[in-house]
Amino acid sequence: MKKRALISVSDKSNITEFAKKLTELDYDIISTGGTLKALVEAGVEAIAVEQVTESPEILDGRVKTLHPSIHGGLLAKRDHSSHQAQLQEHNILPIDMVVVNLYPFKQTLDQINVTEEEIIENIDIGGPTMLRAAAKNFGDVTVVVDPADYDDVITGLTEGKMDKAQRKQLAAKVFRHTAHYDALIADYFTDEPFPKNHTVTYEKVQTLRYGENPHQQAAFYKNPINTSMSLASATQLHGKELSYNNIQDANAALEIIAEYSDPSTVAVKHMNPCGIGVAETINRAFDKAYEGDSVSIFGGIVACNREIDADLAKKLSGIFLEIIISPSFTEEALTILTKKKNIRLLTLRMDNNQSNYHKLTTVKGGVLIQSNDAADLKKEQLTYPTEKKPTNEQIEDLLFSWKAVKHVKSNAIVLASNKQTVGVGAGQMNRVGAANIAIKQAGEKAEGTVLASDAFFPMPDTVEVAAKAGVKAIIQPGGSKRDQDSIDMCNEHGIAMVFTGMRHFKH
Repeated sequence: MKKRALISVSDKSNITEFAKKLTELDYDIISTGGTLKALVEAGVEAIAVEQVTESPEILDGRVKTLHPSIHGGLLAKRDHSSHQAQLQEHNILPIDMVVVNLYPFKQTLDQINVTEEEIIENIDIGGPTMLRAAAKNFGDVTVVVDPADYDDVITGLTEGKMDKAQRKQLAAKVFRHTAHYDALIADYFTDEPFPKNHTVTYEKVQTLRYGENPHQQAAFYKNPINTSMSLASATQLHGKELSYNNIQDANAALEIIAEYSDPSTVAVKHMNPCGIGVAETINRAFDKAYEGDSVSIFGGIVACNREIDADLAKKLSGIFLEIIISPSFTEEALTILTKKKNIRLLTLRMDNNQSNYHKLTTVKGGVLIQSNDAADLKKEQLTYPTEKKPTNEQIEDLLFSWKAVKHVKSNAIVLASNKQTVGVGAGQMNRVGAANIAIKQAGEKAEGTVLASDAFFPMPDTVEVAAKAGVKAIIQPGGSKRDQDSIDMCNEHGIAMVFTGMRHFKH
């Protein structure tokens, strides 16, 4: 008996060539709708599915393969005498291969001005059902969901190497594919932030050479739907392949620079900002970021939210940097920067907004999910508990530093002046320790600065060290039982302090 392959594909890439090779291997082809038409026009003999089911396609094609003649042929075990007897009783022939890919639900969702009706019509029902049936019966049925596997399947069949182990791998790909497909659909229909069952799905961008350290394996995956201002949607113009740590640092740079709409530059090292500058031009913004910490920027990542020209490129080329990110580079800038063989140059749209999304953090045996910290503090939300009030210029710097400290690992302190960070203290076990690091880094530049703290002061020691360094204004959440101690310390030293009413823990 000749073997039979059922082919019904939305993505018709290379399908006629594949079908021709199957016929050369003595397969009968069963097909449906547009696929059948494409095969016949290409000279491939194919049987319409209606001839197998003896039932017409109905409901505008919604029902065509959901029939015992199809699913009996897929699910029957070849070594099961009862199954074989039932096939004979109902005049059902086995189907030995299924080649199916699904209605373009994701592609429809990505379209502009698409209607809900169009989206719903692109939810495939028969395709996933056939794929799952064939994959379940992989011991007897070969199932192909990815056009990239066509050549390997033909080679395996030609050389007699299409064994159960290879069919199992193809089946595994099917279940991953249908799970991914269903997860996208579930996400589209779900309007609650934390449903009882939460399924997430990502698409592989690349396998990485290693993870955080050389003995760890890693890969980079992207959200298949929302990649706005994301590293997953960046274009790499030059340089080595991105590493795991590159991606982490570059993502941190993008999250920080999204806080600022004026010309801005962010320098990042180990996911913490080591320099942030905002100015009237991107060149001056870079100068500020560089001068904020000209030591730590070495080997770091720089993100700019304006085009990089030749003048800025000359400055950047004089520093060892891993990555430079910008909306665009002039031709002259690219000529200068691409002389450095390994530096990675990335472009992507900078839409400078803090979009809402869920952040996932794995823990042993589970995952934590929270909304991202997209809080945007407005001047009107500030309260002023001290006798000394900040000037308008200080308020601008306080808001600038508050956006910066949000992205520094807790406990976090940032010193800033004239929209430039001059000292950053990150990831300390106590707040005064973080303050001491920031003040030491700032040196003489600490005089006249503002200080931002990601969380409240449990005691007045941070204010005390800030006063000795010459800090003139402080922004912090407030809310400690001992707030008054810090207020009193500010009043004693003539420091203006403002409360935000929110904190920015970053563990």
